[in-house]
Amino acid sequence: MTGHAMGRMTGRVIGRTPGRATGRKARPTADHTTVRVTSHVTDHVTVRATDHTAWSRLAMAPTPDSPGTAPGPSPESGPSSASGPTPDSAVAANAADAAPAPPPARPADSLILHTTDNAVLWITLNRPAALNALTWDQRERVIALLSDASADPAVRAVVVTGTGKGFCAGADLRGGPVGGRPDNDGPDNGRPDNDGSDSGASPSERVAGDVARMLRRGAQRLVTAVLDCEKPVLAAVNGTAAGLGAHLALACDLVVAAESATFIEVFARRGLVPDGGGAYLLPRLVGPQRAKELLFFGDAVTATDAERMGLVNRVVPDAGLEKAARDWAERLATGPTRAFALTKQLVNASLDGDRGAALAAEAAAQEINMTTADAREGVASFVERRRPTYRGR
Repeated sequence: MTGHAMGRMTGRVIGRTPGRATGRKARPTADHTTVRVTSHVTDHVTVRATDHTAWSRLAMAPTPDSPGTAPGPSPESGPSSASGPTPDSAVAANAADAAPAPPPARPADSLILHTTDNAVLWITLNRPAALNALTWDQRERVIALLSDASADPAVRAVVVTGTGKGFCAGADLRGGPVGGRPDNDGPDNGRPDNDGSDSGASPSERVAGDVARMLRRGAQRLVTAVLDCEKPVLAAVNGTAAGLGAHLALACDLVVAAESATFIEVFARRGLVPDGGGAYLLPRLVGPQRAKELLFFGDAVTATDAERMGLVNRVVPDAGLEKAARDWAERLATGPTRAFALTKQLVNASLDGDRGAALAAEAAAQEINMTTADAREGVASFVERRRPTYRGR
């Protein structure tokens, strides 16, 4: 099974009819979605769409892909071969500038595809015509998937990627609910949620704190969901990552970028302050001076330059992006999952506190980790001079 579900299924396998143990390889189900059989024959597979009643209120044209289809990297739908700066009208905080008339609404699960293969959850942003700019309900779907991954023992690593020429062009300004201004900020709040780029009301209609509340409940929640996910999260950046889209990638634990990928801090172009944790993430990755250069000028950064600066871990040819991401993700998925979670917490908190707090947190993490089966297996394998087998417990 590829990293992207092939076919028209956007749901997930929820049950198997038990069968006898075999060594049979992965085979396609009736809907052409390949299911990997590891220990039992899957004679019948029950598939349903995940429960998600919110429907996208789209501002971009329909994608050429069939709803629910997540093609893997290919000349038609894979990483872009374009490079260089992306026009202002196509990126980040103002991705809707060049938008055509709104198309009919599509289910959110057709716009955020997800599938689990070899213990790796693949989350694919699937609005290529909009460079995968995120609407309100798409953002909420990604947050929910990351939260679920933390609690699901069958998921041991996560990959976030996109279809078409963009990884994510930021927040879709016209992707939120519309109407009057109520008292809460949610799917039925009746006003746009623009992740701080636009309050959804004229200045005279705003209530003090509106913008800050939308940031906390919107862009900041998305980035925090990545940082707090208890499984390693890898970004496979297939094209333009702008504004909030760049911060979504940079919040991931590891970043693999296609050669054609670009990273753009577009906020200053719009006279805006960065959102989605940009002023928190960038100095920790490249230092304060370089961070201010990126934020002040908003220039497009090529994948090669991003690797040199330390924004990404690896740059690979466009055609090899999926394989590179899969290789790393499956390697992570066979590792000591709880140790990874604790290590991630320690590293993420390392620049926020003093030395004493960091060492105390390290000691506490060691204490917790030594109660896990994987830690015992690691020690035993060393003593017995064999390769460890980690089970994520």
